Amino acid sequence: MGIVVETYSGYKADEYPKRILIGDQQLEIIDIEDRWYGPDYSCFKIFADDGKRYILRQNSTDSCWQIHQIK
Repeated sequence: MGIVVETYSGYKADEYPKRILIGDQQLEIIDIEDRWYGPDYSCFKIFADDGKRYILRQNSTDSCWQIHQIK
């Protein structure tokens, strides 16, 4: 299933995620707990308004996002 991540763009495009849309479900990002960058990706550890933590990863070459729930 594809996801859409709405981002804040300030100093650079897609600076950080603000909201996630997964099908009909919308998750507001309450807190970005950590972030790290690789040569071709950006990752964010986030806490969402559903009370769960996720890792969001954006591929820099095609701007596609992936999401993984943390247990």
